[in-house]
Amino acid sequence: MREYIEKRAIIMGQYILDKGATVRETAKNFGISKSTVHKDVTERLFEINPVLAKEVKNILDKNKSERHIRGGMATKLKYISKDEKNVG
Repeated sequence: MREYIEKRAIIMGQYILDKGATVRETAKNFGISKSTVHKDVTERLFEINPVLAKEVKNILDKNKSERHIRGGMATKLKYISKDEKNVG
């Protein structure tokens, strides 16, 4: 594996661990695709640093389990802002 890919996977893994970030947030922060982030931290990182990979996996699993809550909040805010526009 190329060295820069290994470094990128470690840096992104550490970012997710430090910030509790989602794959989407990490991709936006690093300016790369969600697919690349996901592949780096779920597949490549296990080959490079299994301990970090397991910690990152725990964060990603937690984020996945909370995903429906974040989606519901986004929908709620969307309709609240629509109501405010219609009232004013």
